[in-house]
Order: sequence, then C-alpha cells, then structure tokens
Amino acid sequence: MAPATPLRQLRQQLDAMVPPARAERGARVGFGCGDMDARLDGGLPQAMLHEVTAAAPADWPSAAASALLLAARCGDARGPILWLTDQRRQGGVVGALYPPGLAELGIDPARLLAVAAPDGLAQLRAAADIARCRAAPALVIELAAPLAALDLTASRRLLLAAEDSGATLWLLRRDARPAPSAAYSRWAVASAPATALPANAPGPPTFRFSLSRHRGGIAPFALTLEWNRDRFAFTLPAPAPAESAPLPRPRPALAGRGGMGAALAGIWRRAA
Repeated sequence: MAPATPLRQLRQQLDAMVPPARAERGARVGFGCGDMDARLDGGLPQAMLHEVTAAAPADWPSAAASALLLAARCGDARGPILWLTDQRRQGGVVGALYPPGLAELGIDPARLLAVAAPDGLAQLRAAADIARCRAAPALVIELAAPLAALDLTASRRLLLAAEDSGATLWLLRRDARPAPSAAYSRWAVASAPATALPANAPGPPTFRFSLSRHRGGIAPFALTLEWNRDRFAFTLPAPAPAESAPLPRPRPALAGRGGMGAALAGIWRRAA
C-alpha cells in the first residue's frame, strides 16, 4: 500500500473530528450583531471567498483574529477550522498561533488545524486542494507577504472550489493595497479603543470593520464592534462608564500578555 500523502492524512484528521459540515446553498454566516447583519442582508454568504486585510501594519493581529473568529462561526460553530500559512513566516515577528490565546477568545484550540506550506506557491496549491475538502466548514489562508501568483485567476479557482465543497474561505492579507480578486467581499480591519470595565480594567477586543467591496451591491460602510466570548458573537460596544474614559488605541506588539487584551496579540506565540 502506498504511503499516505500529507493531504490525505489531513483529510483523515478532518473526517475523524466531526461529520462533514457542508454549508447549504444560500447559508450565511452572521457577525452575531443585529445592526451589522442587517446591513449585510443577514450576513455573509458561506461557500464563498472573502478577503480580510489589515488597515495598517499594526492592525495585523486584529485582522487575523477577526478572520479566525468569523471562520469559527461558520457551519455549526463546532467544526474544524483550517489555518494555512507559509512555513517561512513561522517563528517570525508574530510567531505561531497560541492555544491559550485562542481559548481566551472562546475558541476551542482542538478545533484548529494549522498547516504550513513550504512557500507561497505551495500555499496556493494547498489552499485549492483543501478548499475542495467537504469536511471543513472554514479555511483561513494567511498571506503575510504579497504573492504575485495570487491573481484574479488564482482567486477564481479558490472561489469555485469553495462553491463546490461548501467551505467558506477567508483570505487574510497583510498587504492592504487593493488587488484584482474574485472575493465576494473585502474588509479592512483595524483595532479600536476598548470600552473600559469597572476599575478601568481592559475591555473586550474591539474592531473597526470597513467594507470596501461587496458583490451583492452593498455600499461601503464601517462599523465598530467588540467580541463577546460568552455569546461567541460580535456586539456593538457598550457605553463607557461615566467615571471611566475609553482605553487608548492598543499596541499589538505589546498587548495580549495578560487576559484577553484589546489588541489580540495574545492569539500569537512569539518565537523563542
């Protein structure tokens, strides 16, 4: 018997985790916030390709966390989440995904399968293969650097694979410059000041979502939301207590060392 290929081994892992969770035609993934979901006609279509970028380099942890949280809400919010990265960036400035940080956001680390391709081209090929797998409801493709091979044709292949399998793909790009893409929606995400809790304790992670493109014809808009781990949903920020001022804009490079933190760098583990 021929030895199992890495892709076959990955599919076997997925099949062992949960039954296939293919999205039904017309299914949507909502943010969980009524105001945001109403603007999006009920949420974003599943079995599609969506693009998330960092509004600025310092916003990369927030963009990554928002893509991961939206992926975690796909399907029945219990299925596996695939995170596909480039092996060359492991141990870099940000490091690898950190299970305790994921747990702080309410994500069971056991749901996450991280796959590292040897380079950007292999990452794209792996993304197309994994996207055809019907056992995973969501795939996050982390592009920490621009990739010339990711053109309109390549993104179209990813979209067709998602439509066929029912998986929802989240293309996470550090480079915020617009590029030709078949993505259904395109978002720029920035960290935002968190609402202080009593005793001026750090509030929940807060994001500024800016929609720049929507193939359904929805006009661009921006909305600030915070993450509620207990509801496992985004919500509108709560009013700040009268005696407290909002926390200053967090610095992702320093945040996440204690508790959830507003900047979400706690989902990452730095290389030693």
